[in-house]
Amino acid sequence: MLNKIKSNDLLLLWLIALPGIIHFVLFRYVPMFGNVIAFQDYNIFSGIKDSPWVGWKHFENMFTYAEFYRIIVNTLLLGLYSLLFGFPAPLILALLLNEIAKTWFKRWVQTLLYLPHFLSWVIVGSIFINLLTQDGFLHMLFGWTGLPNTDYVTQTEYFRSIIVGMGIWKEMGWGMIIYLAALSGINPSLYEAAKVDGAGRLRQMWSITLPSLMPAIVVLLLLRVGHVLDSNVEQVLIMLNPLVGDVGEVIDTYVYRVGLLSSQFSLTTAIGIFKSLVGLILVVGLNALSRKTTGESIY
Repeated sequence: MLNKIKSNDLLLLWLIALPGIIHFVLFRYVPMFGNVIAFQDYNIFSGIKDSPWVGWKHFENMFTYAEFYRIIVNTLLLGLYSLLFGFPAPLILALLLNEIAKTWFKRWVQTLLYLPHFLSWVIVGSIFINLLTQDGFLHMLFGWTGLPNTDYVTQTEYFRSIIVGMGIWKEMGWGMIIYLAALSGINPSLYEAAKVDGAGRLRQMWSITLPSLMPAIVVLLLLRVGHVLDSNVEQVLIMLNPLVGDVGEVIDTYVYRVGLLSSQFSLTTAIGIFKSLVGLILVVGLNALSRKTTGESIY
């Protein structure tokens, strides 16, 4: 009887997981077979079967392309800046919000900070362009105050700061929700015991809150590091213009321009494989490092 109940429970679990499994098989694993076109001169009319094989030709072209290293540097800098400034932002916001005693005020602030996540990048880009262009709101504001003004969206020295700032403003509310959920799982008796021992707010945060959040921090950091070469192509394309192309051209915009607009599908597939291998190496290496140093890992 017990064996029958266990087998029924197992069958139910498989049925629940089946839609997710089918989704991953169809949309994650099956498309991976299309990566073979990186080793072909792929033609959409000939298909994979009849396109000629060229071996490592497209990988060689990728590394010998004159602008490739500049694009790699732009992508790395943008990814590292986003990681350095964008990753801690939701954590700091969650810690600050957790200190608010008024529940109604806390809920209102949380909702307002979370709303930008639901805006499309077109809307967010339009907001920032209207703020930062020569005839935008900041121009009028600086004109009233007598401060010097410039067209920020056409200046190369401001481009990366604008992209990183847009990403933080839009997505920090989403990350904050994850950390707030982790904060709600901390045992309140730990804080009560700390208060009895005379620990202040900062000491409680350093000795209780942050160690309790460490598993969530490590997992999110490792997942974020794996996408260090991934840029939000929609976000970058909205803000990209010829005047900032030297610092704004990243791998994803190059893939869009060369792969989709110029139909060089094999070359851009080779670039995609390169990005995936770099991300895999980073995740595996940092996961092993994290497991040795902090005892936390994603597997």
